[in-house]
Amino acid sequence: MSDLSTRRTSVIVLGGGPAGLGAAWQLARRGFAVTVVERGPAVGGNAGSLTVDGQRVDFGSHRLHPSCDPGILSDIRNFLGDDLLDRPRHGRIHLCGRWLHFPLKPADLVLHAPPAFAAGVLRDALWKPTPHGPENFASVLAAGLGPTICHDFYFPYAVKIWGMDPQRLDAEQARRRVSAGSLTKMVRKVLAPSKKGRFYYPRQGFGQISEAYAAAAEQAGAQILLNTSVTGIALQGNSRAAVEVRDAAGERTLEPGLVLSTIPIPQLARMLQPAAPGAILTAGGALRYRAMILIYVTLDTPQFTEYDAHYFPAAHIAITRLSEPKNYGLHGPAATTVLCAELPCDPADPVWQASDTDLQKLVLDALRQAGIPYEGRVLGTTARRLGQAYPVYETGFRRHFDPLDEWVSQLDGILTLGRQGLFAHDNTHHTLAMAYAAAECIDPAGRVDLDRWQQHRRAFEEFVVED
Repeated sequence: MSDLSTRRTSVIVLGGGPAGLGAAWQLARRGFAVTVVERGPAVGGNAGSLTVDGQRVDFGSHRLHPSCDPGILSDIRNFLGDDLLDRPRHGRIHLCGRWLHFPLKPADLVLHAPPAFAAGVLRDALWKPTPHGPENFASVLAAGLGPTICHDFYFPYAVKIWGMDPQRLDAEQARRRVSAGSLTKMVRKVLAPSKKGRFYYPRQGFGQISEAYAAAAEQAGAQILLNTSVTGIALQGNSRAAVEVRDAAGERTLEPGLVLSTIPIPQLARMLQPAAPGAILTAGGALRYRAMILIYVTLDTPQFTEYDAHYFPAAHIAITRLSEPKNYGLHGPAATTVLCAELPCDPADPVWQASDTDLQKLVLDALRQAGIPYEGRVLGTTARRLGQAYPVYETGFRRHFDPLDEWVSQLDGILTLGRQGLFAHDNTHHTLAMAYAAAECIDPAGRVDLDRWQQHRRAFEEFVVED
């Protein structure tokens, strides 16, 4: 690794997820003195991987979608080589008591869709209600998809994921989170070429993407500090800020430089000195995030099902999604498999404090209710808790986000990006696009071309999450 003291402008990246690491690599290879600060023991953040009972698993179900920017996909291919697998999507959804392939397939819909559901969708295609009242998540989807799909799938799923009535969610939640916003678009997706039913996945788990970016950044001269928390950020003007950090050795201050922040934007505002105005801190405190408990259950069987993921929109089934990492193409112990159940919640909910034993029972009960019970031996259960899994676009959330975003955008020496930094619903390929765009806007002296960045920000608004 090269001597950072001989490098050019200093850049401090807060957060070692895909956005932070992508930007770090781009800047380090251009000669910047880059330091990445990550509070966890490994890179990747919510897009990382870990090992449970000898099986490599992810923090939930992740895929690299074919819609990834070609340049970014080319970089990932160069990093991973043969470890980047081209995989078929093979999931299913539990809808109205029946199982349908997911993504949806025409023949499966004809043969297995509940008759009442199929009749309702046909009726909705022929007759659409006239929208009335203010726009929100519920009204936008109902106008585009019709009542049947909304009431049998999207609305109960929304309550489970975001913890509130769909009418209390902003219309932007529908536009940014539901790629098929009309029956016409949904039909096109169902009839799309087979490539739409495939995805890319690293042989060593989804976290291998972040690990590859980290290795490339370090090879280019970047320094990555793990198990290191940010305790304060002192603005010094002239595109420079001093970052105070704490690790096992104690507290210290990093050399001032341009700060690229991928941490949650309300958290960033609370750390800054001089202190943010009270109105800005209040706005940040009004933004809500949904938490997630990931429940890993190790089973005494080589495989639970053939499917990579199961989706559960029904309210009476506690979990929203169940994935089986082995079926994504991951190697693991031959005699056992691990399931990953996703349970959205709030940290104030009693389930947030539930024991591993209670969470194991919750998952097994959910499988029984879905008609896929496991009667064998459970070898162990491990839970991981993500405090800020999803931003919640509650109705009128922009009254809080926009003032906070505008204030942070005017700070000299700070640039915020990524899913957490921009309070955005995005996939990994979207956050990497943000990282590349941010690096492109920084000149050799560490100054940010704000006009160019705002052009990229407008493009980010068109990102739509792919499931």
